[in-house]
Amino acid sequence: MTIGLYSLLAVLVLAFLRVPLGIALLSVSIGGITFLNGWDVARVMVPMTLSEAVFSYELAVVPLFILMGNVLSRTGISHDLFRAANAFLAPVRGGLALATMVTCAGFSAVCGSSFATAATMAKVAYPSMKRYGYSESLSSATIAAGGTLGILIPPSIILMIYGILTQTNIGHLFVAGVLPGLLGLGLYMLVIYIIALVRPNEAPRGEAASRAERVAALAGVWPFFLLFTVIIGGLYAGLFTPTEAGGIGSGIALIVATLQRRMNGPVLKETLLETAYTSVMLYVVLFGAMLFSQLISFSGLADGLLTWCKAQASANSICCWRFCRSSCCWGA
Repeated sequence: MTIGLYSLLAVLVLAFLRVPLGIALLSVSIGGITFLNGWDVARVMVPMTLSEAVFSYELAVVPLFILMGNVLSRTGISHDLFRAANAFLAPVRGGLALATMVTCAGFSAVCGSSFATAATMAKVAYPSMKRYGYSESLSSATIAAGGTLGILIPPSIILMIYGILTQTNIGHLFVAGVLPGLLGLGLYMLVIYIIALVRPNEAPRGEAASRAERVAALAGVWPFFLLFTVIIGGLYAGLFTPTEAGGIGSGIALIVATLQRRMNGPVLKETLLETAYTSVMLYVVLFGAMLFSQLISFSGLADGLLTWCKAQASANSICCWRFCRSSCCWGA
């Protein structure tokens, strides 16, 4: 149990020292397993755990959803969503920031990645906000806060990974993430609107769009409605698994981008490379988490904490029973 506590503390210290989380988890896990069971056991366990994760069918959902988000971002389809939101919200004070937040929610509902959402909005919305005189603090904070919606709004990659690792129903996790995601979106937009009222110089009004421009902007968001309906509807209806949903969504995104003549050889190459880089980053963290869970199990930290919690609960119940008995006796 002591080794487990020291390992947890070491991971926290390395994280505060800005060591990448995946590297911190991997290094501490390998060192702890070697200390507990010897190098021979660690040498066998590490490649077995990594190969199990790499060849896992369920975890293939990660690169597939990342690919879908990168296709929408690289081909400019995400610009259409921002243009539609901006057409309706631009006349409101702080409208560009509000449109950015709505676009983050819509993009998150398709790609499921907070990293891809923040990176895409930094390319799509940030130049527009700077051009209209928005402050750097409000612009960057809006994009950063909007990126966090990708963790909650389904289909969230983080919720998928959590469901796979804990054997939890992913559909139930998606249902549980809808209300917090919408609540977060509403509160973020409320804060932006209040900031725009208190500090009007940081969030000026935009140009109002005509009815024809709004209709034309809405016509460009049909790929998002199509993807959201197919992915979420198929998952809730039980027509396919999350991994199959990621493959279908990526295929639809590629077909739509090709039909709109936005996909070509160089764009496809950049999309695949960016997908590979992002997937490797997430897999490194996942590998470290899986090895760290093995270390916690070997160290007995989980069993020790469970025993301690049971002892505390038993002690509290005894104290409560004694208090009730003394109160009853005093009342009598």
